[in-house]
Amino acid sequence: MTDKIKIKVFSDYVCPFCMLAEGPLEEATKDLDVDIEWKPFELRAHPHPTLRPEDEYLPAIWARAVYPMARRLGVDIALPTVSPQPYTQLAFEGYQFAAERGEGIAYTRRMFRAFFQEDQDLGQLDILQALAEEIGLDGAAFRIALEDGTYREKHQHALREARAHQVQSVPTILVGDTRIEGVPSPVQLRKAILDAQSERVDAFGGACSVNGGC
Repeated sequence: MTDKIKIKVFSDYVCPFCMLAEGPLEEATKDLDVDIEWKPFELRAHPHPTLRPEDEYLPAIWARAVYPMARRLGVDIALPTVSPQPYTQLAFEGYQFAAERGEGIAYTRRMFRAFFQEDQDLGQLDILQALAEEIGLDGAAFRIALEDGTYREKHQHALREARAHQVQSVPTILVGDTRIEGVPSPVQLRKAILDAQSERVDAFGGACSVNGGC
């Protein structure tokens, strides 16, 4: 038996297209044996200013691209009113806490819904703790870990991985040697997975020994 195909999804919790990628990802993998890992990428890390929904850019991009795609995908999503938009470092440190306990995917989904459906400020520790508790995590331990910076270096290591993969936009999805930037179609993503599986099987087709036999 071969290892599962690993799918890495680089995303930011304040990126609406990352939330919209959930549906195609689920559809493309629903009957496949894969390992999906959501990976952090901060679009606007401190001290760079984050975006403000009352400025021209966000309403324009939502009207032109986000809302039409959300309607096509049947996703309930709205431009949050939180201003300025939160930095996501703290939320991503919380992700490391959750992932270590096997709840990384549930945590990621909860963050997306909290921001894009409930208009919650993901930069606030009290809010993050409450959301963590909602998915069954120990809220007190979660809060202490974030206050103490327990997962700060682990988060920074994850960001270095994103830089090593030259991630510049999110979502960026890596399936074996295939790279998909933006929200994928289920057909496109499924083909990448099946191709990766096929390549892995082919790779096990032959070998040469140290004594020269092939």
